[in-house]
Amino acid sequence: MEAAAYNPRTVEEVFRDFKGRRAGMIKALTAEVEDFYQQCDPGKENLCLYGFPSEQWEVNLPAEEVPPELPEPALGINFARDGMQEKDWLSLVAVHSDAWLLSVAFYFGARFGFDKADRKRLFNMINDLPTIFEVVSGAAKKNQKEKIAVSNHSSTKSKSNSKVRDPDSQGKYPKQQPPPLPVMKDDDEEEDDDDEDEHGETLCGACGENYASDEFWICCDICEKWFHGKCVKITPARAEHIKQYKCPSCSNKRARP
Repeated sequence: MEAAAYNPRTVEEVFRDFKGRRAGMIKALTAEVEDFYQQCDPGKENLCLYGFPSEQWEVNLPAEEVPPELPEPALGINFARDGMQEKDWLSLVAVHSDAWLLSVAFYFGARFGFDKADRKRLFNMINDLPTIFEVVSGAAKKNQKEKIAVSNHSSTKSKSNSKVRDPDSQGKYPKQQPPPLPVMKDDDEEEDDDDEDEHGETLCGACGENYASDEFWICCDICEKWFHGKCVKITPARAEHIKQYKCPSCSNKRARP
């Protein structure tokens, strides 16, 4: 387990700490879900899912110190693994993970004397990110779709093939980039926004970060979630030969009885 020697002291430092831990936990529940599932053996003692500022995750026993150096995650996540549907179990772990991340962030805020304005700013920065539950359950993607104008959405989306995104492709690959999400503008605003602005709300199903025009993306043909190629270890060259792409989570569900 990671030592708790690192103590962020400013709002920005606490938010960076939050984002790193969040990214690690999202990775455990999406791109590396098969490994996470295997580590949560119900035959073992109370296990917890930890996220670290380094964007890594770990399944381990709770800290032995009483009281612990930091707030502890939910105990015994492994016990419920075989007693419910995998999707529901992962959603349950995601909800507890969100609660833990908030408790750690505001523990630092209390410890280092954040005032009302600092606490509000920290919460607003955190609240601008989708929760782990929203990323894992697909609610983040659903919320985006509800904001899309139907006519614009239908005219730009193509589902004839698997979908990938590469900034240099210029149509070279037979697969499509994430559909643009229109941004509400005032009448006097310019309408020549760049590609990154149009796609800015598309989220990676693995790390939860926003779409960027200079990155390669691929979409799962089963759950229709978008992923950074680097997050699911798919290169543009490899994607060229994939007829139907399945993300790690969907592949794992298919393989497990």
